[in-house]
Amino acid sequence: MQQSSLDEKQIIFLSDVHLGAFSDAKERATEAALIALIDYAQTNDFQIAILGDLFDYWMEYPGYTPPLGRKVLQRFRRLHQTELSSLYITGNHDYWTLEHFADVGFEVEHNCRIWRIQLGKALLLHGDATGSDLQHLQRPLLHRMLRSPLFLWFYRKILPPKAGLWVMKKVAQFNRSIDNGPENPQRLNKWAKGILKSTDIDFILAGHDHCPRICKYPFGTYINLGTFHHHRTVAMYTNKQFRLVCWNSKSQTLTPFEPQQPGNE
Repeated sequence: MQQSSLDEKQIIFLSDVHLGAFSDAKERATEAALIALIDYAQTNDFQIAILGDLFDYWMEYPGYTPPLGRKVLQRFRRLHQTELSSLYITGNHDYWTLEHFADVGFEVEHNCRIWRIQLGKALLLHGDATGSDLQHLQRPLLHRMLRSPLFLWFYRKILPPKAGLWVMKKVAQFNRSIDNGPENPQRLNKWAKGILKSTDIDFILAGHDHCPRICKYPFGTYINLGTFHHHRTVAMYTNKQFRLVCWNSKSQTLTPFEPQQPGNE
């Protein structure tokens, strides 16, 4: 598990954009909101960390890149031509990658990352892999099978790119049907509480279950980013603290997240 230091950086964390899952109108609105957020990040010297599922389905082939989110990826490419960088932790909908994300300029991580900050250690992950041993986080059996290099080799051999991407879209829809939804955040709450209590991790940031919340305990803090496509929620690390906020692309502002109900267990 790779560890690195935040030093004095400012970071915006987001997850679960799920580009490719929506109607044309919602797709355009989501892309526009995310591009506006990237503009804000560049203007205000924020780096960006994506904690999975930027795309609802993604399947790269040698010489073939899915025609999804091109405006967003082009904007990230321009961002990465500045001194700002972005971390991309792949989720359970966008881990079928080759080199394209790296070519755009992302630092790509397929598992999780620990960042050191002045207040301690922050664990960054998508949220589909859990377990008591941080060195060997376990994903559901289906997810492990779909990540298998042997499976991917056969898949790309059997299905041509367009057909393969169409099947990935159906797989993504099935994944969303079995993933925990916003009405059931207890699984990740329980897991995060256990990790914070039993390890030297002080903060956990994740997405995956689509329910934005902050759970504060005497031994650490768990922040779930919710969905950018619906909630427009992101987390900020600035002035040596984490905050969960909402992005308003019209006013170009980040405002405090107001939970509808307590997130603590």
